[in-house]
Amino acid sequence: MNETLNGKTVLITGSARRLGRLFALACARAGANVVIHHGHSDQDAENLRQEIVGLDRRAWIVKADLSDSNQTRELIPQINESTPLHGLVNSAAIFEPLSMEKTSLQDWERHIAINLTAPFLLSQAFAKQAGDGTRIVNILDWRALRPGADHFPYTISKAALAAITQSLAVALAPRITVNGLALGAVLPPSDRKVNPEITKSIPAKRWSKESEVEDALVFLLAGPAYITGEIMHVDGGRHLV
Repeated sequence: MNETLNGKTVLITGSARRLGRLFALACARAGANVVIHHGHSDQDAENLRQEIVGLDRRAWIVKADLSDSNQTRELIPQINESTPLHGLVNSAAIFEPLSMEKTSLQDWERHIAINLTAPFLLSQAFAKQAGDGTRIVNILDWRALRPGADHFPYTISKAALAAITQSLAVALAPRITVNGLALGAVLPPSDRKVNPEITKSIPAKRWSKESEVEDALVFLLAGPAYITGEIMHVDGGRHLV
């Protein structure tokens, strides 16, 4: 995957920390310049920018609250003042352990705004500036196609994002490919203990390697343009059981 994105610019939402940071560095190592989006992680974003510049790539930082539709709509036009975009990775998300009974209307609307409405608005704006061969990748979850009762608003928002992914693939073809990357156990939670039972329900019986997720993302951003509307699972088979 070395240099497969050479000279192209990719926007990755929520890229100052955790999975988004992983994606940003993977793109930079593959040759891309990176637009780092964050909502409230100024220092983390700056640290990442310096790391990407250290790889001899360009990096920009943009800050926007994706729960605010006005800020979301303005994000890509703002970026286009500095650079056109080859790729959009809708990675920013909130993931709260809420059951249906405990989900308030505020919880519901917050998950839908960030996990679903923001990717739609960003994809819409991206399409207006995109040339032939450009790419959108939506970050999903194995739960999107196997919804359960846990993490209720998160799961519903990701299931809807999977549907949007396939609908956009048709709507934006042949100019733009749109695919989804559905992940399983990649990074342990930062705010609570890791459940040692988690790998028992994964056919692969292990956590994903970071490199496996990185390679999958770069493949969808730089691989065959005849692949669109696909949801690639990198979850060790978790969605099958």
